Amino acid sequence: MKNQSVSNNIDWITISLYVALVTLGWMTIYSADMTPNSAYYFDFNQNYGKQLIFIAFTVLLIIVILTIDAKFYERFASVLFGSSLLLLAGLFLFGKTIAGQRCWYAIGGFTLQPSEFAKAATALALAKYLSDPQINLKNLNHQILALLIMGLPILLILPQPDPGSALIFMMFILVLNREGLPTWYLWSGFGAVVLFVMSLLLKPQYVILISFILVALHYFKSRRINRNIIASALVFIAMAGFTLSVDYVFENVFKQHHRDRFNILLGKEVDMSGVGYNTNQSEIAIGSGGWLGKGYLEGTQTKGNFVPEQHTDYIFTTVGEEWGFAGSSVLVLLFVALILRVIYLAENQKTKFSRVYGYGVAAVLFTHFFVNISMVIGIFPTIGVPLPFLSYGGSSLWGFTILLFIFVKMDANKVNEW
Repeated sequence: MKNQSVSNNIDWITISLYVALVTLGWMTIYSADMTPNSAYYFDFNQNYGKQLIFIAFTVLLIIVILTIDAKFYERFASVLFGSSLLLLAGLFLFGKTIAGQRCWYAIGGFTLQPSEFAKAATALALAKYLSDPQINLKNLNHQILALLIMGLPILLILPQPDPGSALIFMMFILVLNREGLPTWYLWSGFGAVVLFVMSLLLKPQYVILISFILVALHYFKSRRINRNIIASALVFIAMAGFTLSVDYVFENVFKQHHRDRFNILLGKEVDMSGVGYNTNQSEIAIGSGGWLGKGYLEGTQTKGNFVPEQHTDYIFTTVGEEWGFAGSSVLVLLFVALILRVIYLAENQKTKFSRVYGYGVAAVLFTHFFVNISMVIGIFPTIGVPLPFLSYGGSSLWGFTILLFIFVKMDANKVNEW
């Protein structure tokens, strides 16, 4: 097979979706920060001016990523992963604390958040490990090593504390599931979340009774396939033990602001002026946009600075207020199109390494997109997760760009792979 030019095989659909989201992101940041005294677009003292600098560096970053040989990312996946772990560990000694979180390195007048870059490194490390022909995720030892790769960044990120970023890394479980990890891992995780929420809403004895009924029903339903009663009993004991531990973990491990956010989300507390203020104001802003919005730069909630962090984690509120349901739907469709495009391209890769990495990209983008918008509209606790390509910040933009364009390079190179 002839060596074809990679540049002729770049997926321009993916790049077009990326450019559209970055452009809409800058426009929304400008709208969120623009004041009557804003003189021009290139005011580098304002967030929208700084974001232009970040975008300019992003162009250079893309050129570098697309210039490097695609095999580099596979060859040095372990080195990149190890370097990302060192950067995360270094935060405990050299990190800058902002709003109670030690998540950034201060470099001059800017800050850099290594967890944003660790996502691409972790996706590469998982792809490298799983592409080994000898690895089989039906094997317990191989499962443990794969989960360890996914879990190491989480262990370094949780104490910062940064539960939002830790959640993103947890969602690599979707990639492992796609590559053969037994489905019970996924269902166990989902069940643990349901049990956790139930234990916060109901008395422990009620949750344990419900657990017993569910395990008993499942046992009697599957007796014909030699279901082991001991295994069912162990599952029930585990569920009961988890239920009884929730109260201790919630009261002694979670910080107060995390407890408050969960209580407000579950309706156990009402605090519209304190912890619940952000979510309440974001819902008001989005609701005020109606079907077609108030118009670009015309958002009264946005201009009144009613929603804190509106240029970062809550940037979707500006979209909802100024562009309304119609504009918000277009933005959602752009994200869905990008994620589905990445999945489609991943399924058509010629190497397992590229396929697994592509699914890692899709998992990270989907989790960020889903959690951020769910958080803004009040159906998920506020945990500080940016909206990809829209939220203000160099680390966020560069991290997502690196994540996506490494895959764009891999996909373009598949014409030269057997």
